[in-house]
Amino acid sequence: MATPSSAATLDTVLAWLLREGSPAGRASMERFGLPSEHAVGIAVGRLRQYAKTLGTDHALAAALWDSGGYEARLLATFIDDPARVTVAQMDRWSAQFDNWGICDTACFALFDHAPQAWGRLAPWARRRDEFGKRAAFALLWSLSVHDKTAPDEAFIKGLALIEAAATDERHFVKKAVNMALRAVGKRNDALHAAAADVAQRLAASDDATARWIGKDALKELGGASVSRRLTLKRQRAA
Repeated sequence: MATPSSAATLDTVLAWLLREGSPAGRASMERFGLPSEHAVGIAVGRLRQYAKTLGTDHALAAALWDSGGYEARLLATFIDDPARVTVAQMDRWSAQFDNWGICDTACFALFDHAPQAWGRLAPWARRRDEFGKRAAFALLWSLSVHDKTAPDEAFIKGLALIEAAATDERHFVKKAVNMALRAVGKRNDALHAAAADVAQRLAASDDATARWIGKDALKELGGASVSRRLTLKRQRAA
């Protein structure tokens, strides 16, 4: 976690964002399918560097989010205090996701460290908005990587959510469902077997989206790289 906050204000931070932005940065965003209308064009790496100078600041994060700019919202996820993030905040922010960049960054940089993270998976998986629903699976994907102490049972429940959502053909939902399935399956041997079972059922589905998710996941889960990864984990645990 970052060091305690500096005395930065919303105005000074927004001024910095404007100075650092560039037309080339906005053009680069468009190539990756990110909206540039409310963006100034700053690389994520540069934002992370700047976030370290600001430190943890829950109030500033809230103000940055409410300002509405793309980079301002990314920065908010980097400086907020996950211990102070509430369910209401998670639900409100996720309802305002309008692109994959802010959705995934919020889940990987902030929400997965919040105490309420696991409790948002099932409600968000029932969402109708594309990026709100994606958030459920981006968060599960992130938790599978970052939560080192969660029991397998929590991820088994996540696999049920994955299987239930596998027929959603919307691009940003199905991609996140696929990534979550692959990530859970790389966590350990037991979850690898459980994820592979889900992937096999999906691969045999009559639904085209489910088939794609299952077949694509099986390619990675059955590959040499995942096998080596799981073997290394077994050796470390021995």
